[in-house]
This record gives sequence, structure tokens and C-alpha cells, in this order.
Amino acid sequence: MDNARENTKGFMAFTRRMEQSIIVRSIRNGLVSMIPVLIIGAFALIIKTFPVEGYQTFIQTFLNGFILKLFDIIYSATFGVLSVYMTFAISRSFMKLQADTKIVQGGAVFSALISFFILAGVYLEGFSTDNMGPKSMFLAIITGLGASALYIFFFRLFSKRKRVLFSMGADREFNRMLSTLPSIVVVVSIFALFNHLVVTFSNEDSFRSLLATVFNAFFLLIPSGFFKGLVFVLMSSILWFFGIHGSDTLETVMQANFAGGLDINMAAVEAGSEPVVILTKQFFDCFVLMGGCGSTICLLIAILLFSKNRARRGLGFTAAFPMIFNINELMVFGLPIIFNPIMLIPFLAVPMVCYSIAYAALSLGIVPYITNGIEWTTPIILGGYSATGSVAGALLQVFNVIVGVLIYLPFVKILDKQTDDSLKRDYESFVDFFRANESSLGSEKLTSLSNAYGDFAKSLCADIKHDYKEKIVLSYQPQYNYEGKCVGVEALLRYKHHLHGIIYPPLVIKLAEEGEFLPMLEEGVMERVLEDMEKVKARFGEDVKISFNVTGTTFTTPRFFQYCKNLHESGKLNNASLCIEVTEQAAIAFNNDSVSGLKNLRELGFSLAIDDFSMGQTSINYLKNDLFDELKLDGSLVKGLALHENCREIISSITHLASSLNLMVLAEYVETEEQREELHEIGCDCYQGYLYSPAVFLDEEN
Repeated sequence: MDNARENTKGFMAFTRRMEQSIIVRSIRNGLVSMIPVLIIGAFALIIKTFPVEGYQTFIQTFLNGFILKLFDIIYSATFGVLSVYMTFAISRSFMKLQADTKIVQGGAVFSALISFFILAGVYLEGFSTDNMGPKSMFLAIITGLGASALYIFFFRLFSKRKRVLFSMGADREFNRMLSTLPSIVVVVSIFALFNHLVVTFSNEDSFRSLLATVFNAFFLLIPSGFFKGLVFVLMSSILWFFGIHGSDTLETVMQANFAGGLDINMAAVEAGSEPVVILTKQFFDCFVLMGGCGSTICLLIAILLFSKNRARRGLGFTAAFPMIFNINELMVFGLPIIFNPIMLIPFLAVPMVCYSIAYAALSLGIVPYITNGIEWTTPIILGGYSATGSVAGALLQVFNVIVGVLIYLPFVKILDKQTDDSLKRDYESFVDFFRANESSLGSEKLTSLSNAYGDFAKSLCADIKHDYKEKIVLSYQPQYNYEGKCVGVEALLRYKHHLHGIIYPPLVIKLAEEGEFLPMLEEGVMERVLEDMEKVKARFGEDVKISFNVTGTTFTTPRFFQYCKNLHESGKLNNASLCIEVTEQAAIAFNNDSVSGLKNLRELGFSLAIDDFSMGQTSINYLKNDLFDELKLDGSLVKGLALHENCREIISSITHLASSLNLMVLAEYVETEEQREELHEIGCDCYQGYLYSPAVFLDEEN
């Protein structure tokens, strides 16, 4: 057991290291940035190949095939040049991860694109968009990473030796791009030389065609039958795992070894004989590539039924429609599956298991041989039935899907746990950053930060906005007078995240403000206070006053007053002793409208308090209009009593001022009897703090 636990920890550590490598991050980030292209291309492909005969007749004949031509254009502009987008995206992602801001990043992208076209054979007379589509994804990875890395090396080298081009009188951007020229020329020359050597010594017309020849030669060495098909499935999955379009890369292998099987079977049936070929292209499409490479329809079902990760389930719902038609790039690139060690085992195992089960079922006569041609986009069940002409074909697909889901399931749970652990680490780092910079971040948006903290802030803000109404909980901290009687409680906002638990409250307020739902959040707090009213009185006493915080941006708005007025008219404020606290940092603008609004709140029965009161100018300004009933001392003054004599003098001044204005003074953070006695001596007789009680939830025992 201990060895298994250690092996698991070692594997997870290896996974984290791999995920943090710049190569893996560059490829993943680059592919994720292509999601819009993939979505548009996938839907264009579905529309033009939807496997219904009547529909196909319609789009081919309506307005002389206008619909078909339109989506042909869209498909050609997306999937048709997919490798070009991929080269650009990976190169750009690789450069964004570089810490050196002195490097002109645009030069790397141009180096990568030119190098890609060289390896793809753009110089050939018969060059077509086929060379730029999914079949060249391997070249996209090589050039996106390789050309960019070489560009960085030579750019730094030339910069150190001051060998940069410069044009007098030109603008700055012109000179920046001119400085990239030597590095681009060297990188492109290296790739051109490499391609020339390949062509010269291999008798192929490009590096891309060499790859196809190598794969064909490899499969010629494998005898026909079960094992050749199994190796084909394994090789296709391995290529996909490394970000290479396995199906298209091995298309020549498919045509040479398996595509002709259907014609042989159909000819046999026409001659009155029995079909004899098990392995046809349709066999792989129906029983192995269900939902696309890796039999990912099984992964999709496992995620939708069993994953607890909200983002992953969202991806599943987004990818579901194209995956019904066996188009799975959204899942492969978005999850991602590529370069994901956790998904390697099921991604390879499921298609091989499905292949083996299907091969056995056809060999034993349980399912008829395939004798009908179908589009590879035909959904499961319909595809199995149409290809074999038998319900048994559809049932075989269903059986394979069930087996595949069971294989994927434990790995989906591992992936969920890994994601949760990673998010917890990110959250702890994010909160540490926020606490350390809380005062300086007041005027800066967390969600606008162009770093990992900004990304996490956006995600957490979206989570809070999505479910704050259900996840708001309140804790209550009692307030006592000097005689030991509980005179009030403060309701403190607590938001309980489904993964991170209770979120640091100031962070919740900050993100709610940035997400523009702070007024709704604070109204939700007030509603919860009213719901808890009876329980609060039962626990702390019938005469207690309940206070809660409202920020200055909400406090004086017409919306908030109208909300409170509606509560009053509905009778929900009857017999409620409520105090609204506003912090000094809110810096209310006291104009006629705000003063009138505060007076109206008092007329509705609310008392008003200034939280974190000190001798600052803002605090003193609050007192001019005779609107407030209570002052809560700034916590730093109470904490500083034992260390700074000035704190005692400031508090004494505040208590004398409050007494002359007939205001109550309450001290927070009272933790010792010595603090209480000293506060009593200088005129403060109401206290809140750990000396009496921490904040408690109502369902906790006394």
C-alpha cells in the first residue's frame, strides 16, 4: 500500500513537472487559443457532411449548391489551413512564455511560418491547401517551437555583438522589426538547408512527404491481420497524444492497407458470396474512432456523468455536438489530452480495447462484416447499424462505449483531483498576494492583471457571481457592554467556495465590485440577516441590535434606498433592530442627495454606524451632518494600546468627542481584560472581540 501511494505521488509530481515545462505549456496554450477556429471549422464540416441523404441532396442542389460552396469556403479557411494557424499559435505562445522582454517577438512568428511552408513543400509545383491542413500538424509543432527557439538564440547573439540593422529617420517600430531580419534570415536558411538535405538524400520532394513514406514503409513490414490493425490504432493515438493529427498523418497507410476492404466485401456480396475482409476504413470509423481519436465519445460521457469539475463539464457540453459526429478537436485541445500524462493510458487503451472487441465480434460471427459505405461523421448506433445492416452492429458500438466509459472513469476522477489540488495551490498563492498588496490594490482591478493572478481572479470572480446567492453564509460576532451584557451582534459575510472553502471576505468584496454585482451581494447579506433574525435573538437575546456592513459605493445609492423601502413596506423590518455600518475607507461624497438618502434610511428605522473610525479627515467629515449613531474604533488603535501612548490619547479624544455628540463608541479586536479595562478608563464601554467570543455560525453549539 505504501509503495502504491509513493508511486502515485511520484507520478503526480512528474505530471506537474511536465505540465510546467515550457514546451508543453507552449503547445497547450497555442492549441487552446485556436478554439474559435476549431469551433467554426467543426460546424462547417458538420453542415457540409451531415450524413442524411435527403439533406445532402438539398445542399448540393439548392441555389446551385450555394450552401455547400459557402461552408466549403469556411472549412477550407479553417481546417483547410489548420497547421498554419497552429504554427502561428504555438510560436506566439512560446514567445509569450519567455521572460526576456527585449526580444522582438514578431520575428519568431515569421521565422516559424516561413520555416513551416518550406518543410510543407510550398515551393512544389503541385502545392495545395492539403499541405497546410491537419496532415501537417507535426510540422507545425516542429517549426512553431524549433524556429522560435533558434530565433531567440540568434537574436540574443546578434544583440550582444551589436549586429542589428538600423535606419536613420525611420520610426521606432520600423527599426524594431528591422532588427529581427538577421535572425529570421539565419533561421529560415537553417530550415531550408535541412529540407534540401532531406530531399537530396531521400529522393522525396519535401520533409512532409518523407514522413508519409516512412510510415508507409513501417506498415509494409507488419503482416496483414489483427496485429496490423492494432498497431495502426496505437500509432494513430500516439500521434494524437503528441498533438499530431493521427488520422490524417496515417491517411496514406489507411488507403494502402484498409480502405479497399469495403470494395472487396461489396463485390463478394454482389457475386453471392460471403464478405471476407474484417478491417475496412468503416470498421475503424464505426467501432474504434467513436467520437474521434481515442474513442473520446467515451471520455465525453464519463466527464458529463461523473466529473465534478465545472469547467471540464462546461467543455464537455461545448464539445458534445461536434463529437456526436466524431469531430473531437475541441476535446483533444481543450481538455487537453495532448501531452497530458494522466490521459495517456486511457487514450491509448480504450481504442485498442474497442478494436479488439470489435475484431473478435466480427471474427466470431456475432456481428456481420461491414458491407455498406458510410460517412465517417455518422453518429454511433446509426453508424453501426448502417455499416453492417444489422442491429448487432449498433449494439456492438453501445457495448464498446460502455467499456470505454468504465476505462476512462478512474482517470477522469484523477484528473479532477489533480485540478483541485492545483487550484488550491493557486488559490493560496493568490490570497497571499492579495493580502500582501491589499492596500495598494484598492484602485487597481485584480481581474485586469496581465499575469496568472489576473487569470485566477477572473475565474474566482465568475465562480462567486455564479452562485453567491446560494453560497452566502453569515457568522455573527457578539458585542458586549462593560457590565457583560450582550447588546448587539455584527453579521459578517462569509462566502463558501465549493473547492476553497471560506474565501477571505475582503477579497470577495473586491471581486464583487469588479464583477459589478456588489449591490446584489450586499442586498443578499441583508436578506440573510432578516432570515436569521429569530435565531439570532434566540441565541443572543431579544434586545440585541444586528449590524452589517454596506460599502460606500452602495450605501447612498437610490437603488439601495429603494430596496430598503420595499422591505419596510412589506413589513419585513418590523421589530428589527438593524444597524448599517459604513467603513471610513469608503469616502462617501456628502452632497444633498447622499445626505437625504441617509436621513431616509434612519426614518425607515435603521441606525447608522461608522466602521474603522479614526481621527482622519474623512471620519471627522462624517460627523458634521448628525447622521450617525455609533462609532466603531479603528482596529489598529485598539491593537496599539499596549505599544503606543498616542493610541490611548487618540481613543480618549474620540470618546470625548462622541460623548459630546451623543454617539456610542464600540471597540473591536478586544482580546484581553487589560485592553477592556484600559478602554473603560478612557470612556469606551462597548466591546467586540475574542475576549468575549469569535464570530460564530448559528448552527454551531454555544
